[in-house]
Amino acid sequence: MSQTDERVRWTTADLELLPDNGNRYEIIDGELFVTRAPHWKHQQTCGRIYAAVDAWSQSTGLGEATISPGIIFSDADNVIPDVVWASKERLAVLLDEAGHLTAAPELIVEVLSAGVEQERRDREANLKLYSVRGVQEYWLVDWRKQQVEVYRREKATLRLIATLFSQDELTCPLLPSFSCSVAQICA
Repeated sequence: MSQTDERVRWTTADLELLPDNGNRYEIIDGELFVTRAPHWKHQQTCGRIYAAVDAWSQSTGLGEATISPGIIFSDADNVIPDVVWASKERLAVLLDEAGHLTAAPELIVEVLSAGVEQERRDREANLKLYSVRGVQEYWLVDWRKQQVEVYRREKATLRLIATLFSQDELTCPLLPSFSCSVAQICA
């Protein structure tokens, strides 16, 4: 007698039934990920990245950044990245009537949280999801190591193109003339 893999597949509708208890609930490929409120430094890093990208966006008028938006890619893929940026043109087609993103913004930033499962989610599950869904650039920020891994779309997939350290400047072809030191965002 053979056993089958009867894995529970979570959906966006299931999220409505979960308690509002300060935890963050995300679904990737039907798998539920639960994380607690992030570390103070994690949130500071998110805020610094958002501030830098938002200041650039305000000065150029080319797009908008936000912190912790929900992205409902599908019923089985519902995530909350730390920071996103979308061009004005893309943003016009991304938002549903409820104000949720329903497709990939051009840039997604995840700040690593402590723990093997959280890191696996950002390095593997989110990277795969964002790659499949058409994200153009993905920054994976480790404030503890003061480094940023930059993944850029090449031949229909996100590939690691640079690992930046505290003395390096973070730039992005999606954001012409944008520059920010890694030390500044990971301070």
